[in-house]
Amino acid sequence: MKHQRWHGLPSERREASVEDNLAHFEEMKKGTEEGVRWCIRAKISVDNPNKAMRDPVIYRCNPLPHHRTGNKWKIYPIYDFCCPIVDSMEGVTHALRTIEYRDRNPQYDWMLDALKLRKVYIWDFARMNFIRTFLSKRKLTKLVDEGRVWGWDDPRFPTIRGIRRRGMTIEALREFILKQGPSRNIVNLDWTLFWATNKKYIDPVAPRHTAIDKDHAVTANVRGARVAPYTEDKPKHGKNPALGTKKVAFSTTIIIEQSDAKSLKEDEEITLMSWGNAIVRKISHSLNPLTLSTVTGLELELHLQGDFKATKQKITWLSTQGQELIPVELVDFDYLINKDIIEKDDEIDECLNDHTEFRTEALADGNVADLSENDIIQFERKGYFRVDRPFMHGEPAVLFNIPTGKATK
Repeated sequence: MKHQRWHGLPSERREASVEDNLAHFEEMKKGTEEGVRWCIRAKISVDNPNKAMRDPVIYRCNPLPHHRTGNKWKIYPIYDFCCPIVDSMEGVTHALRTIEYRDRNPQYDWMLDALKLRKVYIWDFARMNFIRTFLSKRKLTKLVDEGRVWGWDDPRFPTIRGIRRRGMTIEALREFILKQGPSRNIVNLDWTLFWATNKKYIDPVAPRHTAIDKDHAVTANVRGARVAPYTEDKPKHGKNPALGTKKVAFSTTIIIEQSDAKSLKEDEEITLMSWGNAIVRKISHSLNPLTLSTVTGLELELHLQGDFKATKQKITWLSTQGQELIPVELVDFDYLINKDIIEKDDEIDECLNDHTEFRTEALADGNVADLSENDIIQFERKGYFRVDRPFMHGEPAVLFNIPTGKATK
């Protein structure tokens, strides 16, 4: 059949009588051994330049049980036959179809004309492609079935559930899609603009919090601080007072990240964010020859009258007293695909990145204990995060990094 259609040759049975055709159709309906040998084709053309119009198959026999209707039916219509009928009968006025169906559009119109059904207007548009991304359901299914991802809501997946779990808002998604418009040009979009649109929506409403990486976190003694730990109410967002306040703890002992500690110099004036300036009086390093560059301790002296605009280093910190530090796991992701454009001949397995999930253990301020699933926050100097699993005693909170359009991931 394929050979005949490709070369414009008529089938031997093209001129079969109506009675013969109906008899074969009855066998198909019963799913008999004879019935499964036959299919129904629309008698349109043998040699039309558009091969989609060359007597296409419109019904097939399949005796296998259906997952919904069981053994009720043994015959099933082809997609190209169903679409125009269902669209017309259900009141669709405009059928929005991607341009790979363009050759089938005349077939769509022929079915409606032959059956004397209401005309449906077809609007073609190009499929939206993204770099380093599979959009084929077949390829995505393969990744799910092989366990390379967590499921259809994996935050690395280009599904609605996937990008929502990563931290995409409905408002940003709607704006992005509407701005693209129904173009007929095939384009490969970068994810940068996609996530930059999202940032515009989450930045004004994401409460600010602090998290310090646990790996070689540095304890700093703060001279000039009150001896007894205390807390102050600070805005959750410096530019959006409607978000309310949070508790910020202060004490003589704080922790900062190893990377920040390594960047400091003795007698340098720095800014402790949300507190004030301080002067680095002493930096202690590891005595282990293998880790000589590792900072093991700091001595800071508060200088609250100092000008924060004059300091080069502005670092985040957490008090180890006056609050319960909340364990969190910060998760970032890379692309599943290792090349921008996937060619037709590319093997899926050769295009996959081996390692696309990166987890960092950290400690967060005590306010993080009150966060709920799907909350979106900003950890200052780290980025925006969506809460995938809230903090539960004994279990750290899990938060997914939300791209902003600047990073490469």
